[in-house]
Amino acid sequence: MSFFDEAKDMAAEAVDKVGADKVNEGLDKAADAVDDKTGGKYSDQIDSGVDKAKEAVEGMDGDSA
Repeated sequence: MSFFDEAKDMAAEAVDKVGADKVNEGLDKAADAVDDKTGGKYSDQIDSGVDKAKEAVEGMDGDSA
């Protein structure tokens, strides 16, 4: 199993364990922290990445790992 397969399985387990809402909340907090540290210079890229991550989380919600 590759690193990426293992990471996907771990992420799916986290979503199953705590729920998509909590994972999305964590993504928002992490994005805010990174945006703050970079002085807002990369806000658009951060927002885009968070949106894609949230889409992936929603795809995992309810799946068993």
